[in-house]
Amino acid sequence: QVQLMESGGGLVQPGGSLRLSCAASGIIFSIFTMGWYRQAPGKQRELVALITSARGTNYADSVKGRFTISRDNVKKTVYLQMNSLQPEDTAVYYCNAELTGSIRRDYWGQGTQVTVSS
Repeated sequence: QVQLMESGGGLVQPGGSLRLSCAASGIIFSIFTMGWYRQAPGKQRELVALITSARGTNYADSVKGRFTISRDNVKKTVYLQMNSLQPEDTAVYYCNAELTGSIRRDYWGQGTQVTVSS
Protein backbone atom coordinates (compact mmCIF):
# COMPACT_ATOMS: atom_id res chain seq x y z
CA GLN A 1 0.00 0.00 0.00
CA VAL A 2 1.36 3.38 -1.01
CA GLN A 3 1.46 6.08 1.64
CA LEU A 4 2.73 9.63 1.51
CA MET A 5 2.78 11.18 4.96
CA GLU A 6 3.30 14.95 5.18
CA SER A 7 4.42 16.75 8.31
CA GLY A 8 5.82 20.08 9.39
CA GLY A 9 2.95 22.41 8.68
CA GLY A 10 1.68 24.96 11.15
CA LEU A 11 1.23 28.61 11.95
CA VAL A 12 4.11 30.99 11.30
CA GLN A 13 4.50 34.75 11.23
CA PRO A 14 5.30 36.59 7.99
CA GLY A 15 9.00 36.34 7.27
CA GLY A 16 9.29 33.07 9.14
CA SER A 17 10.35 29.61 8.00
CA LEU A 18 8.96 26.10 7.98
CA ARG A 19 10.25 22.79 6.68
CA LEU A 20 7.77 20.30 5.32
CA SER A 21 8.57 16.61 5.12
CA CYS A 22 6.90 13.84 3.15
CA ALA A 23 7.77 10.27 4.03
CA ALA A 24 6.91 7.70 1.39
CA SER A 25 6.27 3.99 1.72
CA GLY A 26 5.15 1.31 -0.68
CA ILE A 27 6.99 2.74 -3.70
CA ILE A 28 10.47 2.56 -5.20
CA PHE A 29 11.06 6.11 -4.05
CA SER A 30 14.24 6.79 -5.98
CA ILE A 31 12.63 6.47 -9.41
CA PHE A 32 9.71 8.80 -8.72
CA THR A 33 9.50 12.51 -9.40
CA MET A 34 8.45 14.05 -6.10
CA GLY A 35 6.55 17.28 -5.88
CA TRP A 36 4.89 19.72 -3.54
CA TYR A 37 1.62 21.33 -4.51
CA ARG A 38 -0.61 23.71 -2.62
CA GLN A 39 -4.23 24.73 -2.62
CA ALA A 40 -5.50 27.91 -1.05
CA PRO A 41 -9.20 28.40 -0.23
CA GLY A 42 -11.17 29.09 -3.38
CA LYS A 43 -8.19 28.46 -5.65
CA GLN A 44 -7.00 25.60 -7.79
CA ARG A 45 -4.20 23.32 -6.68
CA GLU A 46 -0.89 24.56 -8.04
CA LEU A 47 2.62 23.24 -8.36
CA VAL A 48 5.06 24.66 -5.82
CA ALA A 49 8.20 22.64 -6.56
CA LEU A 50 9.29 19.30 -7.88
CA ILE A 51 12.45 17.22 -7.92
CA THR A 52 13.11 14.46 -10.40
CA SER A 53 14.84 11.15 -9.84
CA ALA A 54 17.97 12.80 -11.28
CA ARG A 55 17.54 15.64 -8.75
CA GLY A 56 16.56 18.21 -11.31
CA THR A 57 14.29 20.82 -9.77
CA ASN A 58 11.53 23.13 -10.90
CA TYR A 59 9.85 25.90 -8.91
CA ALA A 60 6.82 28.10 -9.27
CA ASP A 61 7.87 31.68 -9.98
CA SER A 62 6.18 32.83 -6.79
CA VAL A 63 8.50 30.77 -4.58
CA LYS A 64 11.81 30.96 -6.44
CA GLY A 65 14.59 32.09 -4.16
CA ARG A 66 12.52 31.41 -1.03
CA PHE A 67 11.69 27.69 -1.16
CA THR A 68 14.04 24.75 -1.64
CA ILE A 69 13.02 21.19 -2.44
CA SER A 70 15.30 18.26 -1.65
CA ARG A 71 15.10 14.51 -1.33
CA ASP A 72 16.73 11.74 0.69
CA ASN A 73 16.38 8.46 -1.18
CA VAL A 74 17.65 6.44 1.78
CA LYS A 75 14.99 7.86 4.09
CA LYS A 76 12.43 7.91 1.24
CA THR A 77 11.59 11.47 2.18
CA VAL A 78 11.17 14.71 0.26
CA TYR A 79 11.52 18.07 1.96
CA LEU A 80 10.36 21.59 1.27
CA GLN A 81 12.30 24.30 3.07
CA MET A 82 10.20 27.45 3.07
CA ASN A 83 11.81 30.76 3.99
CA SER A 84 10.52 34.33 3.98
CA LEU A 85 6.97 33.09 4.20
CA GLN A 86 4.20 35.49 3.28
CA PRO A 87 0.44 35.43 3.92
CA GLU A 88 -0.12 34.46 0.29
CA ASP A 89 1.74 31.20 0.99
CA THR A 90 -1.12 30.13 3.23
CA ALA A 91 -2.56 26.91 1.84
CA VAL A 92 -2.82 23.18 2.29
CA TYR A 93 0.40 21.68 0.98
CA TYR A 94 0.27 18.28 -0.68
CA CYS A 95 3.03 15.82 -1.45
CA ASN A 96 2.94 14.07 -4.82
CA ALA A 97 4.81 11.09 -6.24
CA GLU A 98 4.70 10.69 -9.99
CA LEU A 99 6.06 8.12 -12.37
CA THR A 100 5.85 8.83 -16.08
CA GLY A 101 6.76 6.81 -19.11
CA SER A 102 5.56 3.34 -20.04
CA ILE A 103 4.30 2.78 -16.49
CA ARG A 104 2.43 5.73 -15.06
CA ARG A 105 1.72 6.22 -11.39
CA ASP A 106 0.43 9.23 -9.47
CA TYR A 107 0.06 9.31 -5.69
CA TRP A 108 -0.97 12.05 -3.25
CA GLY A 109 -0.63 12.67 0.43
CA GLN A 110 -3.41 13.94 2.68
CA GLY A 111 -1.98 17.44 2.93
CA THR A 112 -0.65 19.64 5.70
CA GLN A 113 -1.90 23.11 6.54
CA VAL A 114 0.49 26.06 6.39
CA THR A 115 -0.83 29.33 7.75
CA VAL A 116 1.20 32.54 7.55
CA SER A 117 -0.29 35.21 9.75
CA SER A 118 0.67 37.76 12.36
